[in-house]
Amino acid sequence: MPAQRSEHDEALIARVDAARDDLLGLSHAIHERPELGFEEHFAVACLAEAAERAGFRVEVGVGGLPTAFAARAGDGPGPHLVVCCEYDALPGIGHGCGHNIIAAAGLGAGLALREEAERFGARLTVLGTPAEELGRGGKIRLLEAGVFAGVDAALMVHPSVADVGWAPHIACERIVVRMHGRAAHAAAAPWDGVNALDGVVAGYTGVAMLRQHLRPGEKVHGIITHGGDAENVVPERAEAVFQVRAPTLDRLDPLVARVMGCFDGAAAQTGCRLETRPLGRYAELRYNEPLASAYRRHGERLGRRFLDPAIIPLSVAGSTDMGNVSHAVPALHAMIEIADLDVPGHSEAFREAAASARGDRAVLDGAKALALTAAELWRDPDLLDRARTAFVHGPHRP
Repeated sequence: MPAQRSEHDEALIARVDAARDDLLGLSHAIHERPELGFEEHFAVACLAEAAERAGFRVEVGVGGLPTAFAARAGDGPGPHLVVCCEYDALPGIGHGCGHNIIAAAGLGAGLALREEAERFGARLTVLGTPAEELGRGGKIRLLEAGVFAGVDAALMVHPSVADVGWAPHIACERIVVRMHGRAAHAAAAPWDGVNALDGVVAGYTGVAMLRQHLRPGEKVHGIITHGGDAENVVPERAEAVFQVRAPTLDRLDPLVARVMGCFDGAAAQTGCRLETRPLGRYAELRYNEPLASAYRRHGERLGRRFLDPAIIPLSVAGSTDMGNVSHAVPALHAMIEIADLDVPGHSEAFREAAASARGDRAVLDGAKALALTAAELWRDPDLLDRARTAFVHGPHRP
């Protein structure tokens, strides 16, 4: 039987329950108005207003990003904890990754913890982190701006098809590939042209052949985003965007080199000039056993049934800029179930689950489990010490 919760734990849970209608209303409002990365003005306005009403000191535009925000409470010398909120959506599919749940659960945890920060003489920041999708790396920009400096631990929860305290997330780099050719009349004088689209297609084909030789956990995928302007003109410019993924940053570098070799060869074959532009690099997520175990313990007390993360293969792993945060401070990136195991992420079915009754339960349970974990870090110095030790010494995979 799970251990009995303390009076303080019950108070945290009660604060989340008291905010139930507001949190679920916020989750559904963000879900109904999906916004792409760095354009999340509606979501930020809703979250910042709710935090300000609750008594937080709110700063919008933190780190120089207009759609980032920090809601702060407490100013004592105790540990500084950050609860991260994501709220960006995907092109076309909207909240097919369920970031509306991350936003509402993160705020809910903050609402429960605000008084605790004061009571423990600690500091709390509910941090709005824009543009996680498509490798845009809002958290990386906040790291570079020093927003995570002096933070003792960063926590968040992400919707999924299972409850786990930790799941593998691998390193990723997003790259724009552009071929420059020479325009010509495609019917009257094609010999005068250099076909940039041929260059991109040849490179794409090379990557397709490379895929059969990738090692487990390595992935490459991309789309052609521009192939010319008129079918009767030899395209002078063509573009593609690729994501290259590997289990770690060390393995990512040689794989990126192999992928770029496909496009170097394609440029040589077709006479095009190759231009590449990196769009961002996500590090692999570093496992922090003390934080993951504490979250799992509190989640189980809420009635959640957890999956053993050791059985999750790298073949289903995605990537997140929380990985970069986990290389800078002890971090928790827990997963909370909102759909059946056969529902793929980034799909219409997952988008619908993010506004379902199961999604609503995840908002409330996620807020409670995060709040209980954060409060334990303030209450138990040994837990924070063990999280710091795990951050420094690992292991970084279970």
